[in-house]
Amino acid sequence: MKMAFSSKLILITGPSGVGKGTLVKKLLERNKNIWLSISATTRMPREGEEDSKHYYFLERKRFEELINENGFLEWAEFAGNLYGTPGFQVKQKLDLGKKVLLEIELEGARQVRKSCPEAFQIFIAPPNFEELEKRIRERGTETEESIRNRLSRAKKELQAKNEFDAVVINDDLSQALLALEELIGDI
Repeated sequence: MKMAFSSKLILITGPSGVGKGTLVKKLLERNKNIWLSISATTRMPREGEEDSKHYYFLERKRFEELINENGFLEWAEFAGNLYGTPGFQVKQKLDLGKKVLLEIELEGARQVRKSCPEAFQIFIAPPNFEELEKRIRERGTETEESIRNRLSRAKKELQAKNEFDAVVINDDLSQALLALEELIGDI
C-alpha cells in the first residue's frame, strides 16, 4: 500500500521478548497524543486479549484476501502466523495530525521503510541475548519449539538494529521509557 505519510509515523520493532509491548503500553499511558495502530493477525488470542482492542484476529483466508486487496501498510509471517497493519486507519489518524505508533516485526518495519521512508524507526534491543531468552521463557506462553524458533529469529533480528534511526536498550524499563519519550517528543 503506497501512501503519503508524515514524519509523525513512528515504528517500534525488536525481537520477541524484548519488552516492546510493555514499553508501548507505558508510553501510551503517559502520552495521550499518540495513537497505537491495531494490527491484524491470524494467531489465536492469548489469555486476556480482545478482538479489535489488542489485535484484529482474522482467519487466514480473510487475511490473505486483504493482502490481495492491498489492505495492509505492511504484513509479515512470523512463527507460522500472519501479522499486518491495516493501512486505512493509519492514514486516517495521520490526516488528523496525530502521532501514529506501529509496534511491528522486522519484516514489517522494512516494508514500511520502503513505502514511508520519512517514518521514524526505533529498534528496542535487550541488554544481552541471555536476558532475552530469560524473558521469553518467563512469559510462560510458548511451547519449547516456539521458544527455540523465537530465539533463532531474535539472533537474526538483532543483527538488523543498525538499520534503524535509533536503538533503545531495554535493560531498565523506566530508563528505556524515558529514552523513547525523548526520541518521540522530538518528532
